[in-house]
Amino acid sequence: MPVTPFHFGPGLLLKSAAPRHVSFTAFAATQVAVDVEPLYHILRHEYPVHRVLHTVWAAGAMGLAVGLAVWAGARDRTRRLDSRAREDLERNAAIVGGLLGGITHPLLDGLMHRDMRPLWPFAQTTWVVGPDGVVALHVGCILAGALGAAVLWLRRGRP
Repeated sequence: MPVTPFHFGPGLLLKSAAPRHVSFTAFAATQVAVDVEPLYHILRHEYPVHRVLHTVWAAGAMGLAVGLAVWAGARDRTRRLDSRAREDLERNAAIVGGLLGGITHPLLDGLMHRDMRPLWPFAQTTWVVGPDGVVALHVGCILAGALGAAVLWLRRGRP
């Protein structure tokens, strides 16, 4: 499914590991931007649906562009936000969040989609796991999100 929310789990975990240095907003926006490619090809009934944008290099570049767009779009609006929201939209955090989102997207998708070549053009490698592995991937993403949310909650203090 394009624009899978499962990708957000690892993003929350990365955000919790370095809250001031990783923008979850840019990470999540990059997930959606990268998945426009398969959505386009699905709607046109074209195979393969995962193409150039689902390589580490192109998705990383897309993440950089999305991170910069998130920062630029929020630049003049952050005065009205609290400090936590403002730090998520800082330039460096947005760039890092976007890059991490772009790089992790094809690595995770590469585990479940047979038409993926995440390291193309340098390698035709694919590492698709079986059905049990896809379930484990989804559970792992959910657990990463739960752990990331818990760590962020603990770091920021309970209400």
